[in-house]
Amino acid sequence: MYQDEIVSEIHKYREEYAKSFNYDLNLIFEDLRKKQATHSHKIVKLPIKRQSTKSAY
Repeated sequence: MYQDEIVSEIHKYREEYAKSFNYDLNLIFEDLRKKQATHSHKIVKLPIKRQSTKSAY
């Protein structure tokens, strides 16, 4: 089976990152929020697109 080197590298990085926070999602989320707050790029929040509940039939 073919394995993409880039995807493998991303998986390796993701595993190391999660392991550094003992796989605690709250700590990972907090770290990502801190990184986002210190980042210089403008962050755009898009509105949630709601799907219509009406049937097309």
